[in-house]
Amino acid sequence: MDAGHAALYAAASRHESGRAEMTDTATAPYQVLARKYRPETFADLVGQDAMVRTLKNAFEADRIAQAFIMTGIRGTGKTTTARIIAKGMNCVGSDGEGGPTTDPCGQCEHCVAIMEGRHVDVMEMDAASRTGVNDIREIIDSVRYRAASARYKIYIIDEVHMLSTSAFNALLKTLEEPPEHVKFIFATTEIRKVPVTVLSRCQRFDLRRIEPEDMIGLMRKIAGAEGAEIADDALALITRAAEGSARDATSLLDQAISHGAGETSADQVRAMLGLADRGRVLDLMDMILRGDAAAALTELGGQYAEGADPLAVLRDLAEITHWVSVVKITPDAAEDPTVSPDERSRGVQMAEALPMRVLTRMWQMLLKALEEVAAAPNAMMAAEMAVIRLTHVSDLPSPEELIKRLQDAPPPPAPGPGGGMPLQRMGGPVASAPAPAYTAAPRGNGGAPSAALAQDVQAALARYPSFEHVVELIRANRDVKLLVEVETGVRLVSYQPGRIEFTPAEQAPTDLAQRLGSRLQGWTGNRWVVSVVPDGDAPTIAELRDAAETALKAEAEEHPLVQAVMAEFPKARIVRIETPEQRAAKVETEALPEVEDEWDPFEED
Repeated sequence: MDAGHAALYAAASRHESGRAEMTDTATAPYQVLARKYRPETFADLVGQDAMVRTLKNAFEADRIAQAFIMTGIRGTGKTTTARIIAKGMNCVGSDGEGGPTTDPCGQCEHCVAIMEGRHVDVMEMDAASRTGVNDIREIIDSVRYRAASARYKIYIIDEVHMLSTSAFNALLKTLEEPPEHVKFIFATTEIRKVPVTVLSRCQRFDLRRIEPEDMIGLMRKIAGAEGAEIADDALALITRAAEGSARDATSLLDQAISHGAGETSADQVRAMLGLADRGRVLDLMDMILRGDAAAALTELGGQYAEGADPLAVLRDLAEITHWVSVVKITPDAAEDPTVSPDERSRGVQMAEALPMRVLTRMWQMLLKALEEVAAAPNAMMAAEMAVIRLTHVSDLPSPEELIKRLQDAPPPPAPGPGGGMPLQRMGGPVASAPAPAYTAAPRGNGGAPSAALAQDVQAALARYPSFEHVVELIRANRDVKLLVEVETGVRLVSYQPGRIEFTPAEQAPTDLAQRLGSRLQGWTGNRWVVSVVPDGDAPTIAELRDAAETALKAEAEEHPLVQAVMAEFPKARIVRIETPEQRAAKVETEALPEVEDEWDPFEED
């Protein structure tokens, strides 16, 4: 070949080579980072050292179990680990003579086929879509046949907790005593839904959440391999949002690289995730703790205008509250790699300045606010109301401060001649104490009195010497309607055993006298004369009771200690007063009855 032909051949070769490269580049499909950087060996797994150590020792000692189950949150590598185990079991090495290993070569036909998901002897089944017993029957029928080309026939069942109860039961026998050439690998996020009979036949591995330090290092390594520049605080935001899931973090990193077009800052990641600026959330927390509602609402509105989700803002407030509380108890918790130095400094200052009761109260209120914002038709309105509540309670004094103020405050001036007596001398209600309850006399068939008719009428009626005894008789027979009508509608004019005269109140029913006489006759076995007379002005029982409570409240309001509390809390009201007599009666009622010593038949006389 002469020089001219040689030059032409070389040019053509370069052209063909260049065209081939362009064709490969144009036809190569884009692969998301979560799949592109999926671990291929145990050494590539991040944050799962305990599981890797156990599996390596089992492979080296040739103690490979017949079934494994991987559990953990999303994106921690359950299915990936299952494929790596399958590769290690079937790897034959680059020379084709290797045995089971924890370091698969990744080059032999079995390793390549398994990672591409096309190996004939490694079957992957999604239990979320194939939940029935017929699907498991296919597996049971196929396990009797040896592997076509690999060392082991491996069944990988993802989301195994979705199998039906019948499917689990059908799998038990084969799972317990499978053929030597069959291995099972299960993966699930809901380990509690897997029957105990299945768990007892498997080696269980709990895949942990990836620690923030490991996650940041992994993201930095992937970003460097992709030639992307991303700030460390942006990586911290991605790591915090991923919550320990490598797949979530990788997917967010992929999105952040596209969002930043090669150079990604924390502000861009924050805008991408719809998060509020962490520093501004700390500013909002400062405003809330100062009780500055106007400034807090303005800051919340500014963050909302810039794209922050109100629910995300409150969630960040709750997260900061929790973190500050933990830092207050354990100062080492401040050394969080996902927290910037400025946030760390401000968090430590808050932990030193804020008492724990303020933090716990804020935590409880934020939990309630998160529920309200999530359910509200307008999230921003609900978030604003939550901020107003938080600022309102920020300046409330603590019980210790309130007691100190009351002790240090000068006593108010003594009440005048028309004032009430001290609180210690307050008595019970004006109305007389209730009489002991009486049981009704027995009745015969048809409502006619039986034993009471044989007694002398006057002696029988002498059991009810006052109207209070009549009221107690009504209460003992549990006629609630009549009791209420008597207490609120009877203005007593005169009373004798067997005869009642009263003036009805405005709200009293017209047939009250007739029904009262009928009920008393039925209960006592004697005739009662109940008549209505005009011009009775005596107060009803309810009016006496209300007057007694009003008098007690008036006397309580004049007590120096109560007046000091009212001065501190202007909107406070007295809801209930319990007198010493009422308290003693309550204690006596709730006290356990004394139990006599039981007779012991073996005790000597």
